[in-house]
Amino acid sequence: MLTWLAVVAMVLVGTGTWGRGGRGVLGELPPLQQPYNILVLMPLSVRSHRNVIQPIAEALAERGHKVVTLTKEPSTTTTTPQHHPKNLTEMVTHTSIHEADLNIFEVQQSPVRFLWQLGNNLTRLAGNVYNDSTVSELYMKRKEFDLIFVDALFHEAFYPFLHEVPFILVSTVTGIHHQSAAVGNLHHPAYTPTILWDFPRPWSLPNRLFNFMAHLSMPLIWSFLLKGGTQREISRQFPELPSLDEIERNRSLNFINNHPGLDMPLPLLPSEVPVAGIHLRPAKPLPKDLLGWVEGAGEAGVLYVSLGSMVRGSHMHPHFRTIFVRVFRRLQQRVIWKFEKEVPELSENVMVRRWLPQQDVLGHPNVKAFLSHGGLLSLQEAVYHATPLVAIPICCDHTRVAANIHNTGLGRWLAWDDLTEDLLLEAIHQVINNTRYTEEVQQASRRIQDQPQSARDVAVFWSEYVVRHRGAPHLRSPAADLSWIQFLLLDVLTVLTLTVTFLLLVTVWVWRWLSHRTGKIKLE
Repeated sequence: MLTWLAVVAMVLVGTGTWGRGGRGVLGELPPLQQPYNILVLMPLSVRSHRNVIQPIAEALAERGHKVVTLTKEPSTTTTTPQHHPKNLTEMVTHTSIHEADLNIFEVQQSPVRFLWQLGNNLTRLAGNVYNDSTVSELYMKRKEFDLIFVDALFHEAFYPFLHEVPFILVSTVTGIHHQSAAVGNLHHPAYTPTILWDFPRPWSLPNRLFNFMAHLSMPLIWSFLLKGGTQREISRQFPELPSLDEIERNRSLNFINNHPGLDMPLPLLPSEVPVAGIHLRPAKPLPKDLLGWVEGAGEAGVLYVSLGSMVRGSHMHPHFRTIFVRVFRRLQQRVIWKFEKEVPELSENVMVRRWLPQQDVLGHPNVKAFLSHGGLLSLQEAVYHATPLVAIPICCDHTRVAANIHNTGLGRWLAWDDLTEDLLLEAIHQVINNTRYTEEVQQASRRIQDQPQSARDVAVFWSEYVVRHRGAPHLRSPAADLSWIQFLLLDVLTVLTLTVTFLLLVTVWVWRWLSHRTGKIKLE
């Protein structure tokens, strides 16, 4: 009996059900010991970014924590289902940058101009945002929070909230390499793409050269075009604060929207935690009109078409819209097309809707393929629901995602500049009829669902871990405290070079001296 009790005790201790902050059985969180006050900052986040960050806030609120979010748009107007826990409070600021008027096709054509305009907008926002009563009142209460979350993209104006408070950056993309480098994790440019570009594998020499130059230039562009003006405005208003770079470097954790079963495996520090797929969920039954349309398609099935939440119908060039209309007319499949305006000359096999429950559509077994812009969340949702893709990237990280789709065999990658009716039709037919794509996406779907914990539980555990361990400074890499000269061993290489040079000079001098001495003796 005593032996049996000892075994039970060892199992309990081994699984961590005893002790402060311990884990329960595999895949389960321990009971909540203490609710925390948590602030989530996403006042500039576009809808797709909020669809990653909002589930973190909801999971923590459902866990029992008191969560406050600062956003530019209430969650009731987003496309993801919301649960609205009672202890989740939303605060809306209208001092923001709104993407409603942004034409991302123009961003594709003039990326430098877009970055310049974005930098100016971020600078103006940094100068005005603390005049917003909602933001200023929340800022005065910032130290009442045990933990703060912030979107890792374009939110430097809100870094004063983070000073001397444990915080977690949420990278809604697969990883921002210069932010990882700031904490000591330098992604090697020989094989790691930036967040914007990738190429078919294996990379050629020109591909690696381009990637190397992108790794060097993007931190400079970020610092001068996007962050420089914000730094000046923040320094003017908060002269006692350290630099934005130093504040960012002091993060406790970085949540990254990356999964090795779907994207390239990255070498991560203990303070970099993957939470990819936190927004994913099983499909719900479709509304009656959609269900009838999908099931009425018969064995031919349905093609789902969406270019993301930021593309407006009026922004799409008429030439490309015409290509889409003509290709859809030649398909055996029915088409469900997310488009924000009426489309002339549509064939009877096309249904157009301003908004669609994307995961529910993709989760229906009669949806055969997804024509997408190459958004990361669209890729994750398509893979989760085992739907192959045709990706036509527009801007931002779409090219990297489309390259990933191509490299992993999940679908086809096309370019707008090369797009023709025949090319698009051939790509759709190939993705639907070639079983290789279906088999690859089904295998990828099994991979991303085969894990001991859900992404929500991972996010909750590590958030509580940071608070329990007072910011978790023990997870901080010593490399974060090194300068670039020290990190790249330039000082060591300089000393070694000088030492070797000195020894060579001494050797040459001794050799010349001995040669001269020997010649003199011979003459004598």
